[in-house]
Amino acid sequence: MRLYSFRFGCVLAFACFVSITWIKSIPSDGGSTMQTLDQRLLLAEGLAGQVRRDLSSLLEELRNTSKAANISYPISTTTTTNSSIPTETIRQKVGHSGQQTFLQPNIYLYMPHLRQHPDSLLPNVVLGQGRRGVSLVLGIPTVKREKQSYLVSTLRSLLYGLTTLQQQDLLIIVFVAETDSDYVGSIAESIRKNFSKEVQSGMLEVISPSQYYYPDFSGLRETLGDSKDRVKWRTKQNLDFSFLMLYAQDKGTYYVQLEDDVVAKAGYFNTMKTYANQRSQKWLYLEFSQLGFIGKMFQSRDLPMIAEFFLMFHRDKPIDWLLDHILWVKVCNPEKDAKDCDKQKAQLRYRYKPSLFQHVGLHSSLPGKLQQLKDKDFGQQSLFQAHNNPDAELSSSLKHYQAHSLERAYRGQDFFWALTPSQGDYVLFNFTQPIHISRYLFRSGNIETSGDKFTNTTVEVLPKNASARDRLVIGSSSSYKGSDKPFITIGAFENGVAEGEIEEVLQPISALRLLVHSDADVWALLSEILIAV
Repeated sequence: MRLYSFRFGCVLAFACFVSITWIKSIPSDGGSTMQTLDQRLLLAEGLAGQVRRDLSSLLEELRNTSKAANISYPISTTTTTNSSIPTETIRQKVGHSGQQTFLQPNIYLYMPHLRQHPDSLLPNVVLGQGRRGVSLVLGIPTVKREKQSYLVSTLRSLLYGLTTLQQQDLLIIVFVAETDSDYVGSIAESIRKNFSKEVQSGMLEVISPSQYYYPDFSGLRETLGDSKDRVKWRTKQNLDFSFLMLYAQDKGTYYVQLEDDVVAKAGYFNTMKTYANQRSQKWLYLEFSQLGFIGKMFQSRDLPMIAEFFLMFHRDKPIDWLLDHILWVKVCNPEKDAKDCDKQKAQLRYRYKPSLFQHVGLHSSLPGKLQQLKDKDFGQQSLFQAHNNPDAELSSSLKHYQAHSLERAYRGQDFFWALTPSQGDYVLFNFTQPIHISRYLFRSGNIETSGDKFTNTTVEVLPKNASARDRLVIGSSSSYKGSDKPFITIGAFENGVAEGEIEEVLQPISALRLLVHSDADVWALLSEILIAV
């Protein structure tokens, strides 16, 4: 720009000099001839034309420079996904005709080893359908642990109790932050096995980095009192979070950062979405847990800026410290005290209570470290839902565990927890007198034991009118199926839940039964029993 200003000034000075010289050279006696005037006018017109051309050329160069400074080029993160990464503009002279402008990702400034492997910014999408346009995106980085893995339990907790509409408005991204392809494949297979429905619907994705994404950590030194191993662990963690944020930035409206060893409170989806949508003030992030980086919600449009800040200082400090530093840079005045700084930062972050996520992992991903952190604001988790059910005589072939009996669950005092079901096992509700049932709901598993669900189990009723049963089952157009006489199958458990309405033609009902049709691999738990009359 300095060069352009100098050239522009020179042209203007030259134009002024020529104009003044021409005016002063006009004879004062008025005796000049018309021929002399014509010649000088032609000369002035020629000089003016040259000035216009020079000015046009300069303005065109300035416009090109302005355009180049505002262009950002997307970098593909998958074959179907484009993800914008902050860029820097670099110009090279190209002969006499002008300049050639090209852009280079700023990530190379913070991770120069990537210059040798540009494709290392492309994630390996192991499982995924390319879902976009959702309200909530949950990002979960996971790594190989020496002891216990909590990933499957974390996912079950997040998926438990979601409605169909919520499932369609949610994307969970599991980032396997390892370059060992065999390990990545084993995690993907475990998720596919346990959550096939969620993977097929596109609600659950699994990605991993390229083998060249991580730098050589051998040059790291001890800082902030941490050993080299811990510095390496936190540095890699910063890179993991940054990669995941850049991948998720165009997937939904809000992005929530989680870890692979948490449990979610029932109803977290609606609570978070409502709280975020109701915020009228400008905010950088919302907190749904007080622990570290767990439960931090960002607006997706802010993710590129946040990720770039993390990358800029990824070797220097832990991720939660860096997040606080972003607030400091944005709003704190170094000429004022810490109290004023805290006040200003509080206007960009808001805390929701009680906490919606609890840390449950004992063994940290840092080898040899025990992580006994608990969020005191999480409170007690509701493990069952109570209802006022009609009088009935209860029986079951399943053996309950400890005090978690069917009777207590039916009365809304506890959940029913039974040892592993086998084919032919049943739960029977024999009503004191035939009743009209409007709807039923049986929910298996709970927020802490979400894997103990009923599978291949049907819901059956015994109508008081036996002739009605026979007509429904025998009729060619009937959708009902006969079971062991005289029961009729009216529903089944899907993803741990059985619910529906009972048509008037079957009323009144003398008994209702849950029947297991195959041997199970896990225990079974009923956290909700509703028989509405």
